[in-house]
Amino acid sequence: MEIGDRWNEILKIFDDAYKSCFHFAVATVNPDGSPHVTPIGGLFLRDDKTGFYFEEFPSRLPENLRRNPHVCVMAINAEKLFWGRALMDGKFPSPPGIRLLGTTGQAREGTQQEMDLFQKRMGFARSLKGYKIMWEGMHRVRDINFDAFEPIDLGAMMAGLG
Repeated sequence: MEIGDRWNEILKIFDDAYKSCFHFAVATVNPDGSPHVTPIGGLFLRDDKTGFYFEEFPSRLPENLRRNPHVCVMAINAEKLFWGRALMDGKFPSPPGIRLLGTTGQAREGTQQEMDLFQKRMGFARSLKGYKIMWEGMHRVRDINFDAFEPIDLGAMMAGLG
């Protein structure tokens, strides 16, 4: 589906998803045509239907993108109370997830603003040993231009969510 005027709704779904599980699933295609999914915690969406993510750890993801720059990014709200209420009520109060389809650009050095945004997101762990090991030096980013989305369809429990 075309994104059209649904971007604000998409941003809300991504925000809820990140708060519940701290990452998104980024799918690419391996050289043999098989799918490859990478968890990415440092993905940010902008107001102009684009985004960027930090690409420090993945090895296969950038290799796959050199051959085929298309990605599918999936966000799922995994919050237990959200699901519990939906199961009790027999319907979801808001969409539980979405897929964004887009095309990536070349990897590049992140801007200071992008790096600050990442550090702010991960600030909850700044005093922990793992923070220094994993996130202190994040600087390599890749842009994504999104052009379509696919709602997660969970049948009758999605009634009325358009």
